[in-house]
Amino acid sequence: MSIKQNLNQIQATLPKHVTLVAVSKTKPVSDLMEAYNAGQRIFGENKIQEMADKYQEMPKDIKWHLIGHVQTNKVKYMAEFVDLIHGVESFKLLKEINKQAKKHERSIDCLLQIKIASEDSKFGMSIPDATSLLKSEEFSALTNINVIGVMGMATFTEDQNQIKQEFDLLKTTFDSLQKLHPSLKTISMGMSGDYQLAIDCGSTMVRVGSSIFGARNYN
Repeated sequence: MSIKQNLNQIQATLPKHVTLVAVSKTKPVSDLMEAYNAGQRIFGENKIQEMADKYQEMPKDIKWHLIGHVQTNKVKYMAEFVDLIHGVESFKLLKEINKQAKKHERSIDCLLQIKIASEDSKFGMSIPDATSLLKSEEFSALTNINVIGVMGMATFTEDQNQIKQEFDLLKTTFDSLQKLHPSLKTISMGMSGDYQLAIDCGSTMVRVGSSIFGARNYN
């Protein structure tokens, strides 16, 4: 199946309130353009440099999401154009995003990455840390970022029950954080293998790569 067919098939299964991020990391611009020509406008990359290069080459109505781990010293390379940063896991990083956004006289949307997986390899904030961050005066002072929701990555496992428990945890966390910060609206969870389950558990944004573009080649 072509990229366009894959995209159409996935879009047809998504409820209206769910946003599809096409995860295009490692893929050539020609593949992204095929998705673009099929109507896709939101692309997710996990390396800032690769995303910046693609931004230069591609149409300017694309919304670029950074979905990977963010190094503080690289924020400046995307601050001019990034639409949403999924993996914010510290106040230090938020402060840097705010600083770089201010230089470009814009405001950058961010998601707090919550650690919901039992795996040590997954990044993210603890739920108490996210709660105290949103309550802090230092957070209130950041005028060039908008925290609009949460993101989480489930454990890499075949155990659907475990994945469901972790997704449910993110939804519960979102509900409690939203009481502190009513402008939260986005729950980014679910990838190619489990996005349907994630939607059932309350996801409003899914990150789908291989089901659109085919298997990734890391060589």
